[in-house]
This record gives sequence, C-alpha cells and structure tokens, in this order.
Amino acid sequence: MKLKTVLIILLAFVISGCTSLLDKHVIWEYEKPEQFPILRAIGYAPISAQQSDNQQIQQIMAMRASKLDAYRELAEQVYGYQIKGQSNVQNLVASDDKMKARVEGVIRGARIVKSYPVGDTYATELELDMRLVYDLYIINSKPRKIKKVEYY
Repeated sequence: MKLKTVLIILLAFVISGCTSLLDKHVIWEYEKPEQFPILRAIGYAPISAQQSDNQQIQQIMAMRASKLDAYRELAEQVYGYQIKGQSNVQNLVASDDKMKARVEGVIRGARIVKSYPVGDTYATELELDMRLVYDLYIINSKPRKIKKVEYY
C-alpha cells in the first residue's frame, strides 16, 4: 500500500510539472541602437547610349537609369552581394569559369542628394539615413526585448 501511495504522489508531481503553476505577465522594452550611419551611393548612366533620337529624352532616360544604379549600390551596401561561381576542370586544366553576382533588397527612406550630367554621363547621388530606416522599421515591425517578467 505504501508503494502505491508513493507512485501516485510521484505521478502527480510529474503531471503537475508539465503545467505552469504560476501565471506570468511579460513587460517588453524596445531597443534603439546607439549610432545610425548615413550610407551614400552614386549611380551612373551614359546619355548617348540611351535608345532615343531625341537628346532630351536620352537625358531623362539616363537620369532614371543613374537613379536605379544608385539604388542598386545602396542595396549592395545594405544587403550585400550574392555571388555564384562555377569552375570546370578537364585533364587538370581549367576549361570554363563562370561567375554571377546578384543583389536584391528593399530600400526605403533614401533621398536624392544631387542629380547632374558629367560630360556624356548622368550621375545621381543618393543618401540613406539609417535613423530613418530604423524609424520606418519600428513603425512596421515593433521589435522588442523582455524588460521584466512578473509572476503572480
């Protein structure tokens, strides 16, 4: 009879160990970085290479292309490159090397600092204040950490 009582008590402890005896309330705190860098990028596009007979349209197209190139450069700084490489060797001689680079990402909050022609090239300078990026991120995702846990 004593063994049966001990087993029942042990079983009760095992079952109660799977449930929470105390309820808790978690208080969250938001973290903010100490420093925010400002990233800068310059994009270029040739004016005369744009596909149009009208010089003004070529300049507008180059302006747009240089802006996209600057955004690509910002994306490289924020997200980095994805590099894929392949090498083939036949009879211990390298016969074929291939390499691809790719960048992908979303850039929010960048502003155009300057856009201007330089000879036959159009240049666009962009600036990305990471403080603004952080603020936009907080608005959308609300990252947090545990500040305090209260048990009751």
